[in-house]
Amino acid sequence: MATQNTLTGTLFANRYRVTRKLGGGGMADVYLAEDQELGRRVAVKILHERYANDDQFVERFRREATHAAGLSHPNIVSIFDRGETNGSYFIVMEYVEGRTLKELIRSRGPCPIPVAIAYTRQILSGLRYAHRNGVVHRDIKPHNVIVDPEGVVKVTDFGIARAGASQMTEEGAIIGTAQYLSPEQARGAPVDQTSDLYSTGIVLYELLTAEVPFSGDTPVEIAMKHLSEIPGPPSALRSEVPDDLDNVVLRALSKEPADRYQSAAAMDADLETVAHGGHVPLETAEAATVVLAGGVVDSTGVTQVTRRARPGDAPPFDPTRTRRGAVWPWLVGLGLLLALAVAAFFLYEPIQDRFSGAEQVAVPYVVGIQEALARNAISDKGLQPRVRRISNSDVEEGLVFAQRPTEGKRVDPDTLVTIDVSSGKPEVSVPSLVGQSRDSAVAALTQIGLDAQVVEVNSDRDEGTVVAQSLAPGTVVVEGTRIRINVSKGPKPVIVPNVVNQPYDQAALELRRQGFGVTRVDVASDLTEGIVVDQDPSGDSEATRGTTVTLSVSRGPSTVAVPDVTTQDVTIAQTTLENAGFRTRVVFEDTDDPSFDGIVISQDPVGGSQSAPDSVVTLFVGRFTGDETTPPATEPTTPES
Repeated sequence: MATQNTLTGTLFANRYRVTRKLGGGGMADVYLAEDQELGRRVAVKILHERYANDDQFVERFRREATHAAGLSHPNIVSIFDRGETNGSYFIVMEYVEGRTLKELIRSRGPCPIPVAIAYTRQILSGLRYAHRNGVVHRDIKPHNVIVDPEGVVKVTDFGIARAGASQMTEEGAIIGTAQYLSPEQARGAPVDQTSDLYSTGIVLYELLTAEVPFSGDTPVEIAMKHLSEIPGPPSALRSEVPDDLDNVVLRALSKEPADRYQSAAAMDADLETVAHGGHVPLETAEAATVVLAGGVVDSTGVTQVTRRARPGDAPPFDPTRTRRGAVWPWLVGLGLLLALAVAAFFLYEPIQDRFSGAEQVAVPYVVGIQEALARNAISDKGLQPRVRRISNSDVEEGLVFAQRPTEGKRVDPDTLVTIDVSSGKPEVSVPSLVGQSRDSAVAALTQIGLDAQVVEVNSDRDEGTVVAQSLAPGTVVVEGTRIRINVSKGPKPVIVPNVVNQPYDQAALELRRQGFGVTRVDVASDLTEGIVVDQDPSGDSEATRGTTVTLSVSRGPSTVAVPDVTTQDVTIAQTTLENAGFRTRVVFEDTDDPSFDGIVISQDPVGGSQSAPDSVVTLFVGRFTGDETTPPATEPTTPES
């Protein structure tokens, strides 16, 4: 099992070169790394070793990868890879160079109001996409939101996310962070997308005030405050917060899920209105009033509204109040009233006609349901459905993925409600890939939403070149289709002939006939000159045609055995040695035995010993002297070089 505090500089999972540690949490540590295959910086999240054998934590870790990997959105951190190596479970995700909202709040304090709204709307954009795909995050907090240098917000850490509504308890434990828990999470009750919106409301509250609405010494104490205490409006801590923004925050913090925003789109629409200086709908103001009136959750989990005004208390918050300002706005207002009076005189009859007509109706929420059901829901409200069928990679065919006007907006009967219905994944044309490099082909397929299946095959084409593809260029397929591409891994290996102990010319001819190149290296050997003593690659091994085979060829023996010529006539002895490649030198020794006259009495080197070719062998030859004594003489009979 890897020791995580020594990962810096190592190659993790045989692919990711770890650069440095980015941070850590209760479950895992996060490292910055370089993807060696794709050449990009990534963040590698590794589950703590102490949890590797805990099935519950491993399951949560896998769940994060599963849910987040299926979400592709500009405001959600992308998941690239996941797995397990040497007992360490890991997730590889997009590296976002920036800081968390928590870090920004701690270092800078409250955000400027337009910035707080912009950040929250980006969070809601990511949540809207996740909710539309059936995923509830369940742990929205500033620590899990990263802001890059361009101000783009990314939601991360889907470690406790679940698909659809679910129980928030695992083996009796409340999952989430206490300051950002919804009341239903604190009770361990089922949660849905409104729970994420409650947590988002707290994040917006903290962005505006640098404080959370509920705090305490223990998580249990904080959870109880979520259940029973009334949150104060952000304007109580920061006076420049407008009333309409107070209303948005307070509606999101309703104790009962039914009183909150029912979708991220609805909350985003109110924030957009506030950002442009408009007023939120009456429905939002009324929901804020209910929150401030004192929604208390009893033991059964039902909210009871109780007003707790005491003598001397400040006047209750009025969501529709207008703060006191300068005198000139009143003058402008008076002018507007006069203008309205004049307009009313001329428009009295048209206005009467409108009031005498039917009452306005609320647009139903139809995103995520089948087209037929959506049309019926719209028609049942007396509205006119208009269907636009648009390809969508992320939404199943036949499901509604957008609507205009947005849900909850009150409109006149017979108003046209446009719904965008998924016609399935977009269709794309398969590109021509043969002849491209592997990386170029994979990139071309990925760019248009196709899945590349790379299969390596033997081919005479250069290694790494695409030699075939499963679908012909120009074939129209749906996005996500898998396209097989055959990539050359070089020619097919063949068996190298074994030519050891063959004459060089014969060995070289046989190798060339098989398509191999030949290189000769002469070496010392006891074998006869010109005989192959070794080869590389070795005989009977595999190699591709065109490979050069190096042959080691004998230069002949380095020494030879000296013939034994003792007792031979000197002339015969010299001939024998010269034929064996030696030179001779004769030294006469006097003898009184006539049988040794002209006979080799001894030799140096002795017969049978090894000596280099062309070396000198000295022959000691007898010379009969009779009665006379003659000094010995030396007579070279063969010229020495």
